[in-house]
Amino acid sequence: MLRNGQRPGKLQEREPPEGERQEARLAAAEQRLRQRILEEQGDAGLLTDQALRRRIDEEILREAERFSLSERTRLHRNLFNSFRRFGILQELLEDPSVNEIMVNGPESVFLERGGGVARWDRQFESEEQLEDLIQQIVSGVNRSVNTASPIADARLPDGSRVHIVLPPASLCGPVLTIRKFPEPLGMEKMIALGTLTEEAADYLKVLVRSGYNIFISGGTSSGKTTFLNALSDFIPREERVITIEDSAELQLRHIPNLVRLETRNPNSEGEGAITMSALIKASLRMNPDRIVVGEVRGGEAMDMLQAMNTGHDGSLSTGHGNSAADMLHRLEAMVLMGASLPVPAIRSQIASALDLLVHLGRLSDRSRRVLEISEIRGYGNEGFQLTPLFAFDAAEKRLKKTGSLDNREKLLRAGQRLAD
Repeated sequence: MLRNGQRPGKLQEREPPEGERQEARLAAAEQRLRQRILEEQGDAGLLTDQALRRRIDEEILREAERFSLSERTRLHRNLFNSFRRFGILQELLEDPSVNEIMVNGPESVFLERGGGVARWDRQFESEEQLEDLIQQIVSGVNRSVNTASPIADARLPDGSRVHIVLPPASLCGPVLTIRKFPEPLGMEKMIALGTLTEEAADYLKVLVRSGYNIFISGGTSSGKTTFLNALSDFIPREERVITIEDSAELQLRHIPNLVRLETRNPNSEGEGAITMSALIKASLRMNPDRIVVGEVRGGEAMDMLQAMNTGHDGSLSTGHGNSAADMLHRLEAMVLMGASLPVPAIRSQIASALDLLVHLGRLSDRSRRVLEISEIRGYGNEGFQLTPLFAFDAAEKRLKKTGSLDNREKLLRAGQRLAD
């Protein structure tokens, strides 16, 4: 049935809600003011922060009658962020409840909060604006990304991990993923969260201080890097430590004699790459007491094992694995990526290099837990000899002690005592 005033054969257009109209009006104003500042000022990067804020206020005041006080405040914040910080993503980066930001092209932004993923109600004005933000991020850590080399890893000043994929590798436009690491969690905080028990934490503390080589495994987003950082707090402060990472995330603030190394991707000509393997080899010439390798993914695993087998007791590393046993077999595959060695020789290297394996996972309630702490006692005809020292009890939802340490040589050498 036609309503009064409606012409037949023509659909009546839906009036957008007031909230949408307001957002569109502010977005248009922001774009207009930004363009005016760029046209009149030129390179805003030449201004100090104070001068840029004054310039933004001048432009907003020219149209002050159009906006309420709260809208003027929001425009100022958004404009300043677009010039000096990370644009529309700045408020998400400042929100402690947001764990991950996923940008799937300029019109699609998702965020993870409290273990759940939801689409954000804001978007980039254009693909160019998103590309400008990406170039700002990579230039801040002396890296580059372009159509010739469309994949890059970087980090933000607060340590957040950034992964970038550009067209033609991405078919939906520039893809930007940011994993936030706002504040490192210490072991005490992890105990409070239920990640592990105080008994297990004390056990690991003695083993780290005694020089046991420990490998941390787990799936994606299981908390491997966070746990590695917490475990590193147990390293004696008088030791010389070298950290090696793809993107520097570890924060060993209590170690004065600390060297941080970071890999680098090749340039557009395919030159200038600095690999994890090269950094591990270089670290051996720096007289380290311990080497901490952020994560092994390929042939560098062999260099890590050799470092652990050549007197650098107490070294730590992480890798992706579905279980403690699975991680050991994945290490075999990684070594084979970089060296043509007989499998028995590789397994012997793994068994002699690693003393302990800590496996993490996420439960159905999205909480991160230590699921297993196992001692690697060697390799025999039946495979790797793994003895669980602690195992997660699903019924009680806590980590329980299940075994005793067999190899106590390093404990005795360090003058430590560990009660069973």
